[in-house]
Formats: sequence, structure tokens, C-alpha cells
Amino acid sequence: MALLDDVKLALRISNSAFDNEINDLIEAAKADLILSGVEETRLDVTDPLIKRAIKTYVKAQFGFDNPDAERLQQSYEMLKMHLTLSTEYTPAEDETV
Repeated sequence: MALLDDVKLALRISNSAFDNEINDLIEAAKADLILSGVEETRLDVTDPLIKRAIKTYVKAQFGFDNPDAERLQQSYEMLKMHLTLSTEYTPAEDETV
């Protein structure tokens, strides 16, 4: 299943009316993870933790009146912190400049 389909399933959306917005949020999540220190080459969207972080980010940002937005944003921030602290997702010491 493609990442867009997985995210739409998490959002409980079955039509394509919001695909552009959802794709933009997926790309924003990836950019935020990279900006925070996750190595771009290790940003594998089939990885369960990366996929969970992206889904959580999109769920937090999607829509205007989401009562769970703050809780989801905090959850995303925790996932992001765990990813950026892990050597599995960040550049090795000898790779940094």
C-alpha cells in the first residue's frame, strides 16, 4: 500500500478530494524530519517508525477544527525526538562534517 493510501486510511478518508493537501503534509513531515536530523537516505517510508511519524504529523496538521491536534503534535514531537536520537536514523559520527 502506498504511503498516501496509508495516511488516508489513518485519516478515515476514502475519496481523493484532499489528496493534494495530504501529499503536501506528507512532504512537510519528511522535510521536518530531515531538518531535525534524520538522514535523508535513511528516511524510508516503509520503516514503521518513519511511517508512524509521518501519519501522526499529518493527523495533527490536517483539517481546521481537530480536537486532538495538540495531543497528536506532541506525539509527533516525541517520535521525532526518538528518531533523531537514534544512530539508526541519523548520520554516523564519521559521516558528519
